[in-house]
Amino acid sequence: MRLPDLEAWAIFAAVVEHRSFSAAAEAVGLSKATVSKAVSRLEAQLGVSLFHRTSRRLALTEAGRPLADHAARIVQEAQAAEETARCGAHLPAGRVRMAAPMSFGLQNVAPLIADFLLEYPMIEIDLHLSDARVDIVAEGFDVALRIANLPDSSLRARRLCSIAAHLVAAPAYLERHGVPTHPAQLGEHRLLGYTNVAGPWRFQGKDGSETSVKASGPLSANSGTALLPALVAGLGIARLPAFIVGEALAAGEVVELLPDWAPPPVMLHLLTPPSALRPARVEALIAFLAAPLKD
Repeated sequence: MRLPDLEAWAIFAAVVEHRSFSAAAEAVGLSKATVSKAVSRLEAQLGVSLFHRTSRRLALTEAGRPLADHAARIVQEAQAAEETARCGAHLPAGRVRMAAPMSFGLQNVAPLIADFLLEYPMIEIDLHLSDARVDIVAEGFDVALRIANLPDSSLRARRLCSIAAHLVAAPAYLERHGVPTHPAQLGEHRLLGYTNVAGPWRFQGKDGSETSVKASGPLSANSGTALLPALVAGLGIARLPAFIVGEALAAGEVVELLPDWAPPPVMLHLLTPPSALRPARVEALIAFLAAPLKD
């Protein structure tokens, strides 16, 4: 039986993660020539090209893209196995790469990470905050929080809690443009759009009926927090989660609209790669975050 070239697979995963041969070589402590030879050796064994190489850019080929996921899982499985063997005698240690939405991460995750690091001083956290949807496997994340209704995928997903959205506007806006009494009237208003949530705004009535409206207005942004100043200034109506708009609601800077209609709630999920094995450091972080984030 021919054994797989696990070293070449691991080096290929490092090149994908660091997006260059030089950066991967530095990260794994090898020469650039050794890294290049390992990738070439793997390409020869597989009979496919893994990267498009130019003087300025390195990009995965169509054949390389799905294989990058396999390479990342091979490395994660090996790391998890090694850590499982060590964790009986040592505290969990090493780096955990985590992704979370920007506003939610700043308000709710960053304080928990600080507490976690005090309890687990041998663990390092690389926290990536962005409202863009990351490719967890291809980008090498161990854990990700995502606020969305998830499609079927190979990722391991744990539902933590429901995130309610609020339809709100500033009193000054409503004085100028009137108060909508039905979602259908929103088409006549200036709506502030969150571009990372595609499609029309959907609403559910207390009687179980559903309706939707296409959002258009003077401002759209890929961050919900970026909409807040324009919202408070009376420039339009926004649909935002409580962790963004809650303080403005409590202060009376904005008021909630359409009490008989509610945007469908979305779930906060904790995602990990599909591997059945997870390093002890990742398990420790998941256990630490799960309980408080359920609230």
